[in-house]
Amino acid sequence: MSKGPQQLERFIFWSRWLQAPLYLGLIVAQGIYVYLFMAELFHLVSSVFESGGHISETETMLVVLGLIDVVMIANLLIMVIIGGYETFVSRLDLEDHPDQPEWLSHVNAGVLKIKLSTAIIGISSIHLLKTFINAANLAEHTIMWQVIIHVVFLLSALAMALVDKMMNQTVLLSKH
Repeated sequence: MSKGPQQLERFIFWSRWLQAPLYLGLIVAQGIYVYLFMAELFHLVSSVFESGGHISETETMLVVLGLIDVVMIANLLIMVIIGGYETFVSRLDLEDHPDQPEWLSHVNAGVLKIKLSTAIIGISSIHLLKTFINAANLAEHTIMWQVIIHVVFLLSALAMALVDKMMNQTVLLSKH
């Protein structure tokens, strides 16, 4: 191969490193979620003490669901940061590391898409549960659209899983 195309290919391959700052930015965003989580937790604890322990179960449940929502978004960020970096930028040198996530050993773009879609469904489910708990304070129109959006997320995840399964079967058949 001549030198020109070879240098172009190396440059194109190097360009994957342009994604590294994006993953660093997501780490900063995760730090912001940690701050928001701690602020909301502090608000909940101080509300309990200020009210002498007379905070309503519904109010507590809504705040706790909000905290769970933040945790699930943080989990989603971790999957995107670690899985995306490993898949698209560079392998992580974590061999024999005791804290290496189990899913990282078999991550690829298809697996990452399925994991992300299920995480989004989980986050949507928490939002929907919060909506149902607080339904008396929301417009019927708002509730309807949240349910429709959730169903679209479910159908999208199902479609992605089916396409991934079909692609894997095609790969297996082509190997025989």
